[in-house]
Amino acid sequence: MIAAGQVGGLLAAVVGFLDWTAIRSGTRAKSVGGWHGLGNLVIVILFVISWWLRSGAEDNVPSALAFTLSLLGFGLALVTGWLGGELVYRLGMAADEGAHENAPSSLSTEEAAPARNTSTKQTGGSRR
Repeated sequence: MIAAGQVGGLLAAVVGFLDWTAIRSGTRAKSVGGWHGLGNLVIVILFVISWWLRSGAEDNVPSALAFTLSLLGFGLALVTGWLGGELVYRLGMAADEGAHENAPSSLSTEEAAPARNTSTKQTGGSRR
């Protein structure tokens, strides 16, 4: 599973890098995106090293170093996950203008348009 995660992480890095290049220079989003990407690259490297150290382990028991690298990768993933959330939810990066609860699937050919208010007025409670 660690190897599959590394392949997935590297594929996501390519797409993320392309998204990052589209962000205007000199913005907070460019800086946050850079730290998000760099942190995720470090995570992949930490897990690759941990996986390599585990590959020769007797009885598949990881060494203290392999386990520590995994913990560091996990901790850094919490930080880069928060940075990714900051990019999407706070800075509005990669958010479709027409995104809403009933938008069509991204696999369909239908464009996501702003939601029409066809129901009664929403109050601050639940969203049903």
